[in-house]
Amino acid sequence: MSALFSSIGRILLVGAGNMGGAMVRGWIEGGVSTADIHVVDPTPGEALRGLIADGALSQSGTVPDGKFDVVVLAVKPQAMDAALPPLKSAMAQETLVLSIAAGKTLGFLEARLGALPIVRAMPNTPALIARGITGAFANAAVTTDLRAKADALLSASGPVLWLDSEGDIDAVTAVSGSGPAYVFLLAEAMASAGEAAGLSPDLAMILARHTVAGAGELMIRSDDAPAQLRRNVTSPNGTTQAALDVLMAADGLPPLMTRAVLAARDRARALSEE
Repeated sequence: MSALFSSIGRILLVGAGNMGGAMVRGWIEGGVSTADIHVVDPTPGEALRGLIADGALSQSGTVPDGKFDVVVLAVKPQAMDAALPPLKSAMAQETLVLSIAAGKTLGFLEARLGALPIVRAMPNTPALIARGITGAFANAAVTTDLRAKADALLSASGPVLWLDSEGDIDAVTAVSGSGPAYVFLLAEAMASAGEAAGLSPDLAMILARHTVAGAGELMIRSDDAPAQLRRNVTSPNGTTQAALDVLMAADGLPPLMTRAVLAARDRARALSEE
């Protein structure tokens, strides 16, 4: 067990969907006692249903009595206004608030919760298999010890990158927060293209899934930059080069991805005004 995990104290998770459930799974695997975690969600997601049904994890539809050392906000951004007011009874002045809601700024949270130590974070869904990555930013009330506590909780799902500016959270959301969906779409598109090339749907999908997963793992394990890994696979005038001539054209994948990421970033900014 992490030494920090043993001193984190009582954790209140508000919102037990895929991401909230993935985080709790990571904490438990890291050594946090289920007795120290309470879930507020009337309809928790699949990741935690078994633990709740077995009585290993306490869950309710409303905020329980007592103060918590950490409150994790994992509800959808649109539900924040309704979710925050009842939480005040669960918070002391030193309670660490950890929000993973896209678009909801520190100013938004501070206006509704008061001058508490608050960390905004953006994990992603590979956290479900402890292969996520998280961007995080802390307000001025977060002490060195509280930042270490937040880092321990977030690191249970994968690496944590602490950001220099809160404004970077929206770009992180667009690149890595939403990014898994881009990769899944790539696998879908590759499988469809395989069908167009004459493969059966099942074979094309198996090839696409394993190719995307394997290439991703190779990037993580290799010291080479993605550009070099791409060059390593590309023989002059070969089949890969023929495909890359299309994907890297002026109207190909790079400008399309830039437009997609900027659209996601702008939507994250817009959420702060809703």
